[in-house]
Amino acid sequence: MAEIKVPELAESITEGTVAQWLKKTGEYVEKGDYIVELETDKVNVEIISEESGIIQELKANEGDTVQVGETIAIVNAQGVAEEPKAVEKKPEAEGKVEAPKTEQQTEADTTTVNKQIPIASPAARKLARERGIDLTAVQTNDPLGRIRAQDVAAFDQKSAAAASTQPAQAPKTEKTTPSVETDSRVERVRMTRRRQTIANRLLEVKQNTAMLTTFNEVDMTNVMALRNRRKDAFQKENDVKLGFMSFFTKAVIAALKKAPLLNAEIQGDQIVLKKYYDIGIAVSTDEGLVVPVLRDADRKNFAEIEGEILEFASKARNNKLSLSDLQGGTFTITNGGVFGSLLSTPILNGPQVGILGMHKIQLRPVAIDAERMENRPMMYLALSYDHRIIDGKEAVTFLARIKDLLEDPESLLFEA
Repeated sequence: MAEIKVPELAESITEGTVAQWLKKTGEYVEKGDYIVELETDKVNVEIISEESGIIQELKANEGDTVQVGETIAIVNAQGVAEEPKAVEKKPEAEGKVEAPKTEQQTEADTTTVNKQIPIASPAARKLARERGIDLTAVQTNDPLGRIRAQDVAAFDQKSAAAASTQPAQAPKTEKTTPSVETDSRVERVRMTRRRQTIANRLLEVKQNTAMLTTFNEVDMTNVMALRNRRKDAFQKENDVKLGFMSFFTKAVIAALKKAPLLNAEIQGDQIVLKKYYDIGIAVSTDEGLVVPVLRDADRKNFAEIEGEILEFASKARNNKLSLSDLQGGTFTITNGGVFGSLLSTPILNGPQVGILGMHKIQLRPVAIDAERMENRPMMYLALSYDHRIIDGKEAVTFLARIKDLLEDPESLLFEA
């Protein structure tokens, strides 16, 4: 017998939720096969079987919370199924409890299950769970037969369209005011574990920090001109586009070196000054905001920064970010401008004490001198900071430093 346990996930993660069993009781698995998908506070993790054999018992139901180190399945490494124990169902759990099977029945079931379990991406499986869709009914055009999230969404739309063509029931003669529970205009959707975690952490930051936000604006004329001059050669040489994020990352690091408290955190009655620069870059996904971290960003050039950000975005879209991608970080940059935000007050990414918010670049009239006005591409910048250790003077100076560096982008080349 071999026990399948919840592995160590990350330093700050001690539990997860069983999102979906990828294998079932009585099914044969090879060593290294994925058997269950766990949803954690940050990412979804697929756990493998460490042994080849038949799954003897599943010790947790989908939706159950399990702890690191907890045994969640038993694999009979001899390859012969004994009488499997049914998982005790909670009141809210769905599905039937299977009766014990003989060896011949188990072999037959194994063949059937292997044929029925579809190949689907984690995002597709998650969407199917949320919408109550059986993945075996979903069709895909993928040449390898892998079901994607868009296939599930398309199936759901077709099902909804078909349902709308059914004859409507005769209206009731008695007029009643529908309650929230029965009103068809109201839909209740259970928050995902990740969304609950995001909500709790944001609330915790608001309650446990003295957060303030200071603003400035930067004239993007010179950055845009430099980018336009160099973008073709840059992409040809580095096989990656020259974006704005590398300029902002470099400017943030230079400003952090002048204002080290913004690269610190509070632990009890101590201030922990970090003499390294792991910059978090906020990335939006369908499941919420995630913040992958550029490690030792001060040692990276423009191309390396742009390349890693591009890789993070691709991983986020495909739900491939690992826990190591998201751990740590000393300061965060978030760009609401990509969605059209003109101005916002970003919330701290605890335990960090500073976050820079970028916004939409917009042409605005700017006074060049006492007599001249010009339309310039302007961006509002917002710095939220923890006032417990950062004074207003330091915060304003930090943001002004970023403004100066971006309005003279060549100066970034001389920053240590």
